[in-house]
Amino acid sequence: MKLYSKGQLLFFCFLSGLIVIMFALGIGFLRIPFMSKTTEIRETAADSPPEGKTADPGEDAFEALGLRQSPYVSPLQLNTADLRPFTEDERENIAIYEQLNEAVVNITTETVAINWFLEPVPQEGGSGSGSIIDTSGHVLTNNHVIENAYKVFINLADGSQYEGSVVGTDPENDLAVLKFNPPRGADLKTIPFGDSRNLRVGQKVLAIGNPFALERTLTVGIVSGLGRPIQTSRQTIIRDMIQTDASINPGNSGGPLLDAQGRMIGINTMIYSPSGGSVGIGFAVPVNTAKRVVAELISYGRVRRGWIDASVVQLFPALVRYAKLPVSQGLLVSRTKRNGFAEQAGLRQGSEPIRYGSSVIYLGGDIITSVDGMAVESLADLYSALEDNKPGEKVAVEYIRGGRTLKTEVTLADREEVRNQ
Repeated sequence: MKLYSKGQLLFFCFLSGLIVIMFALGIGFLRIPFMSKTTEIRETAADSPPEGKTADPGEDAFEALGLRQSPYVSPLQLNTADLRPFTEDERENIAIYEQLNEAVVNITTETVAINWFLEPVPQEGGSGSGSIIDTSGHVLTNNHVIENAYKVFINLADGSQYEGSVVGTDPENDLAVLKFNPPRGADLKTIPFGDSRNLRVGQKVLAIGNPFALERTLTVGIVSGLGRPIQTSRQTIIRDMIQTDASINPGNSGGPLLDAQGRMIGINTMIYSPSGGSVGIGFAVPVNTAKRVVAELISYGRVRRGWIDASVVQLFPALVRYAKLPVSQGLLVSRTKRNGFAEQAGLRQGSEPIRYGSSVIYLGGDIITSVDGMAVESLADLYSALEDNKPGEKVAVEYIRGGRTLKTEVTLADREEVRNQ
């Protein structure tokens, strides 16, 4: 008979027990009470963007704000028994308005003027609309509503008025975030955010605002067009605007454009009108643009944007003729920052100085024709191409040198820092 040592006996007992446990797990008698690998993968996949798509950093930054919103019930889930005399479309409109009109505020401003004695005196400024976007008192509106304001007042549906502060502004998208301090325990209504990526021409939209000081007016229409570029200044083009035939008049600016579920899909911004009144063509900034901007304004007080650290000159006919340039549209690289990102990427500055008015332009540099996949013919195009890019990101740049089209990748600097140099 073979004898086993105490250590061998313990080893074989442990091994036998392990085999029994593994067998029991295999046939389902035992279950491990922690999360399995399969579950982990499944949950991670649910939070990940669809295959072939990357997560939108602007959307992530907006979600990270953790804005507190009031409860909202979709019209499809409401018990509308008391609205039976109305059509389905009317019930939808009524339900959205009754839930959300109190979340739309009237904004008035005071500006400072100089009187005959060269003294600063306050005077009444403009007015517009805004959307309460969280229960702590943040309000989303247009920049032009509060531009040059000395004081900003936010008027709620119950008649109360609060002085607001400007959290931040973004003139390039005509957006601004304000803040007021509601009393403790105040039951603020908020506008729920939607998604503007999958809008379709023809879908129903609703606008709530304060046209001509008539508070919380509802108008209904459809999406009339998408991706409209609207130039708001010499250097600014707001791209991807939503065109709608929902009536938008003076005073509607800054109010929400809603879908049929009552979710904000845009911020009513302007009308195209030869008469100054609504003629059926209104424009709204897409809500996905607003989410990205709101995240930056609340976090930093401004929108950080990337920029090519070079001095560029928009081509004009006299310059093209004088320098015998091979193209008539684009941006001439006059100077680059020494050892800057543009120079490191291979962009060449000019070497022959000429005077044009009060400016000095250096000829002989590269001519930029495309940035980040967008054709660049003017400074406004460059602003548009880099509107959603952050400092540190890399963008593709096409340029002409010696009649040849070349490509490079340029790391972006901070626009504000470049301007202040």
